[in-house]
Amino acid sequence: MVKILIVEDEKPIADLLDMSLTAAGYVCECLDNGKDAADAVEHRRYDLVLLDVMLPGISGFELMEYFAPLDIPVIFITARDAVKDRIRGLKLGADDYIVKPFEIAELLARVETVLRRYHKTENRAVIGDVSVDLHSRLVFKRGEPVNLTAKEYSLLLLFLQNRNIALFRETIYERVWESDYMGDSRTVDLHVQRLRRKLEWQDRIVAVYKIGYRLEDHE
Repeated sequence: MVKILIVEDEKPIADLLDMSLTAAGYVCECLDNGKDAADAVEHRRYDLVLLDVMLPGISGFELMEYFAPLDIPVIFITARDAVKDRIRGLKLGADDYIVKPFEIAELLARVETVLRRYHKTENRAVIGDVSVDLHSRLVFKRGEPVNLTAKEYSLLLLFLQNRNIALFRETIYERVWESDYMGDSRTVDLHVQRLRRKLEWQDRIVAVYKIGYRLEDHE
């Protein structure tokens, strides 16, 4: 399992990150200060660190100087949005820089991108009797192959990365079709219906009133 260290002193944000990443299948540990984070990476293995800049005691920038030689991928998550801060964070060796407030779907996508870059992603995703080989892009239902179109596969991955999270139709459209949402939900709805039918997920992909859809996984 991919293990992520969250270093964030604002508890509501730390809890949101923990809940969202855990729902997406990651194992998380949360710390609220720089000293404990430095001790943690010295004694335990992590595949990724999500690091706030403004921490009590030791700042995230100072911590980054400590993390860099350890070859641990780091994503800064901070309210400091000045260009000079972004440049500083990236020059210190961070792999990405996300400014608060942020969309959970975007955060999960960036986490996946960084993990893939370091070859630390899981090669297989499983939910119920459906399994997905992320390397070969093959999907199986009860061991039998399921033929998905490219857009249906991208939609499935988006749901898997955001388990138990309600996704707005515009978010789904922009992530899967990679273009701006123009207000027509028909395309999204039709593809969700096809995916439901092929995977027999009528009760698993649920409609969320006035929002969009949510993939339920409480196993």
